[in-house]
Amino acid sequence: MTTTPTADAGPGEQLDALDRRLIHALSLDGRASFSRLAAVLGVTDQTVVRRYRRLHGERLLRVIGLPAADRLGMSENWLRIQCAPGAAAPIADALARRPDTGWVKIHSGGSEVACVVRSFSTDERDALLLQKLPRTQHVTGFTAQTLLHTFTSTTPSRWLDGSGLTAEQARELARPQPAGDGEEIRPDAADHILLDLLARDGRTGYPELARATGRSESTVRRRLEHLREAGALYFDVEILPVHFGLTVQAALFATVAPHNLDEAGRALARHPEIPWVAAATGTTNLVGTVLCRDRRALYTYVTEGIGALRTVQQLEIVPVLRHVKRAGLLTDGARLREPPAR
Repeated sequence: MTTTPTADAGPGEQLDALDRRLIHALSLDGRASFSRLAAVLGVTDQTVVRRYRRLHGERLLRVIGLPAADRLGMSENWLRIQCAPGAAAPIADALARRPDTGWVKIHSGGSEVACVVRSFSTDERDALLLQKLPRTQHVTGFTAQTLLHTFTSTTPSRWLDGSGLTAEQARELARPQPAGDGEEIRPDAADHILLDLLARDGRTGYPELARATGRSESTVRRRLEHLREAGALYFDVEILPVHFGLTVQAALFATVAPHNLDEAGRALARHPEIPWVAAATGTTNLVGTVLCRDRRALYTYVTEGIGALRTVQQLEIVPVLRHVKRAGLLTDGARLREPPAR
């Protein structure tokens, strides 16, 4: 594990057993100290530091801090943008450079761009939806769905197939479920800086967070912990699914009856093929992401996995042609290494 991985390395070749356990550990507590991680994994602090720095430095792993929109007064919209032939790539690149976009991808066929837009105010949202997009050259149309409730968050632990932590190790790192109730949290200017830094690197140290926000380290530590306990901020691990042998990605759009929406969303969230699914406005009131090993596995999942859910009335599966941005990370200047699609 000392050589630099190349772009054409096969799935799984860059991750050994300790790497996978470390990834699982960070998915449970992305800000756990190196000493705590080492104690749980049964290795030295120096080993954990070296492993983490290699994975992070080679763009194989990133811990990210993500806001919970419903707790912070944000609106989240899922956009499907239809483009003129040949225009999808530059439009996707322009969207990816916006600070308010999360996942930006180009769907198969190459003429549709999909992305998640997070806005702290209706003015921010409307500026994009009512002014910029309609005036953008080569945009032929778009739909916007408001995300109402997220059932899952992306975590690689479900893809480890028994190669992650033991149940006892996982219990040592697992954090209590956030309260997620009470009054909405209105972030101030310092909070915005804090969230921006953690979105780029969820393990940013307290001294750097304190300098950037103008707060003391103890104040930053307390504020960060308060946001986590209130369910307004959570930490996830971003790693390319192809490194777990998952080479096919697709977007899911499903229609269910309103009284079955929660049941269907929770059922999909339990499927290992679904890293993220959310209830949304519109006729396709469940949107999500599907990850499978290959096209045959995708067919099996659609026919047997989703097919077993009698609550799903209509289904659209759209393969992803290209990821342009992942959870706030541009794929150009700070690209995660992604082997070519198979």
